Order: sequence, then C-alpha cells, then structure tokens
Amino acid sequence: MSIMTDYDYMSGFGSHFSSEDHRCPKSLPVGQNSPQKCPYGLYAEQLSGSAFTAPRKENLRSWLYRIRPSVMHEPFKLLETETELRNDWNEQLSSPNQMRWMPFHIPTENDINFVEGIHTVCGSGEVRTRDGIAIHVYLCNTSMPLSAFYNSDGDFLIVPQKGVLDIITEFGKLKVGPNEICVIPQGIRYSVKLTEPSRFFNSQTTSSQSIERGYILEVYNNHFQLPDLGPIGANGLANPRDFKTPVAWFEDNEQEFQIFVKYQGRLFSAKQSHSPFNVVAWHGNYAPFKYDLSKFMVINSVSFDHCDPSIFTVLTCPGLRPGTAIADFVIFPPRWVVQEHTFRPPYYHRNCMSEFMGLILGKYEAKENGFLPGGATLHSIMTPHGPDYNCFESGTNTQLIPEKVADGTQAFMFESSLSLVVTKWAAKTCQKLDKRYFECWKGLKKNFRVKSNDL
Repeated sequence: MSIMTDYDYMSGFGSHFSSEDHRCPKSLPVGQNSPQKCPYGLYAEQLSGSAFTAPRKENLRSWLYRIRPSVMHEPFKLLETETELRNDWNEQLSSPNQMRWMPFHIPTENDINFVEGIHTVCGSGEVRTRDGIAIHVYLCNTSMPLSAFYNSDGDFLIVPQKGVLDIITEFGKLKVGPNEICVIPQGIRYSVKLTEPSRFFNSQTTSSQSIERGYILEVYNNHFQLPDLGPIGANGLANPRDFKTPVAWFEDNEQEFQIFVKYQGRLFSAKQSHSPFNVVAWHGNYAPFKYDLSKFMVINSVSFDHCDPSIFTVLTCPGLRPGTAIADFVIFPPRWVVQEHTFRPPYYHRNCMSEFMGLILGKYEAKENGFLPGGATLHSIMTPHGPDYNCFESGTNTQLIPEKVADGTQAFMFESSLSLVVTKWAAKTCQKLDKRYFECWKGLKKNFRVKSNDL
C-alpha cells in the first residue's frame, strides 16, 4: 500500500476528480452532492467556475465538503496599504516601442509576501465586464502565515523563475518551482509559503529569508484550456496525463485568519475565525493544477523553414473569434533543429498580437545578451522584432548540421490579441526598463547587392 504524502497528485487535464483526505475515509457523500447530513458533520458547498447553463463540455464546478462553510467571515474592507497591483489601464502608458526589462529587483529591506509582492507590468481590458488580461511579476521574500488570497476577477497562471512556491489551496497542496507552472482558477483560496533554495542574508535582522520571483498571466474572460491539435492528431504538445491536481488535504485550525481578495482590480481583506483550508473531501472538474514544462512534446520542422510559434502552445484562453486567443502561454524549450537551407533562428516579425516574453533560465537563442532570467520583453501589436545582429550573423553563416538549441534554457511567451498598455511602475518606478534595447538591431548591415547594369 502506498504511503500518502502532503504532495500527492491526481493526473489529467479537465478530468472529473474525486478525492478525500486519507485521515477521513468515506467523507465523500455517496450517490448525491448535498445530503441532509454530510459524513463527519461536514458542510457541502459548490464552487462554480462557469454558468450553470454552460455547455456540458465547458461546464466547470466542484463540490467541497468542509468543516465550516466559507461564508463565515467578517465584512470585507478595502485594503489601505498601497500596492503596485493595477487594472486601471486608462491611467497607464501607451508605447509602440520595443521594450526590455532587466531582471526585476526582489526586495530585501522589508518583509513582502506573495500578495503584497504582485507588481503589474501591463494589461488591457475591463475587469467589470470580464474582458481582458493583466501581466504581473511577483517579487517576495516571506510567507503568508494565517492568511489566504483569492482572485474574483479571473484565473492566475503562475510561472516561478526563482525559488520554490509551497501553495496550500482549498483543494490540497502544490509545490511549484522553476520550469513548472501552476494555474489557480478564479475564486479558489490559497496561501503561498516560500521554501528553499534561494536565500539572502538580511543584515538588519541577522537572519536568512527566501527570495522568490516569477511571472503571472491573469485572464478575465475565460479559463485556460489545452489547444486543439488539428492535424497533429491525438497526441502531442502538452499531454493531459502530465497535468497534476492535488489530493484533498485539510487542517482543523480555529485561529483567526485574514482573507484577501482581488475584486474589480482592488484588494480587500476580511477576518474569519478559522482556516479556509478545511476541505476534507471534494469532487469535480474545477480545481488548481500544475505542469512540468520539461514534459512538453516538441514538434518542429524536419525539412525546411519554421513552424509558427503557435506549435509551442501549452495552454490557451480562447476569445470570441475562432482561432484567436485572449491569451496563449507558449514556451521555447530545448529541441533539435535540422532544417536545411533555412535561417534557423526566429524570423523577423510584425504581429497582430502582443508578445510578452520572460526567461526562466538559460539564454534565449535569438538574443543571448541582454535578455536575462527574471527579466522580460514586450513587443506590442505591429511593433517589429526579431534576432539581434549577432544572432543574424551566426544564423546566416553557420554550417547547417543537426543541432540541439536552447539546451538548459526555458523562455516563454504570453501572447494576446489585445493591445497592451504598460504601467507606470514598469515604465518608470522599477527602474529596470532598458532604454538602449533598440540598439541591439543597430548593427544589422545592408547586405543588398546588385550590379549596375541590372538597374
């Protein structure tokens, strides 16, 4: 018999799961969702991630069986502490320029937890009408004891870059580190504990603390899905079996907890007399999950030219127009390239989509200098971008032999059909915007040659 641990998972994407904490066997009701009396004296509570009448293939909901219902809290109050979380795009900055940020600074002077450390970089749309996205970075150095957070505006796709996140959710526990992602759907409560391995020494407190950095893609419209595979067939890209959802885990803790909520782009807080992580059992298809990016099955050209980067899509959040996403999560993982008589680096491009890129580890093959782990770039709608001078020269003149690229590297892209605006924090306050980014293309030579008698 296998021994249960705090970090056991169930495999599958979009599956209907059933789970109960091994300490309370038979805690799931049999044959119905809301019996007159639940096992162990638990309360039944449904969490809906879609409208009741959504088509069955899109209908998302879970039933939770908990020690106390989540309705037991004091009134929420607007958080008076100033943060860098933003959704008011009309007050931010528009720019068609190519933008690059050096690695975002992780604070060490004061204790900053995950919620306090969310800094909005860019976004677009309206949270009240649930149409849009936001892109954030989190920069934190302490855990969230006796507190929890949930987002009423949309889903968070979290991409750790530095440090490991120990995430306690209502559904169970997730441990997520660099080269992994997790998705916390709208409304689910969770707390983030910082763990090994990244630490700094704080001379003021004479103690060591964890330091954590990563990226967040927030979507208001819909939920993340696996992309359709079309002629690829039944298998490939991110396979459903590699997604992991936590098994049920609970704590019976009667201490006072602080509940934070992001509601219409603003932070509120409320007190309650017990832990929100008191779900003894649950079943349904609306739950948090994680994915190891090294499991991605790469598909690439084996003759000539490039497949478009959509071939590297891990997850998508569809828009109203078929084939056009509100947001895609795309990665550029280690892979073999074998194309003949082809310029193998990424091609020069102008796009009807916005492209925000981050680097988890290693060196991105199109720009090995300047684009660093923990930094980012933004190439807005129809803003030209592509390989820098060194990359072009190498890609044009190198001998074309089978080669493994991006080895030891993981770059990613948040791509959106929306036109994004940049926050004042990202443009000015953080002081990480590289104003000389445009110079990486300055060295590109005029290679055009024609004989005078051909003119």
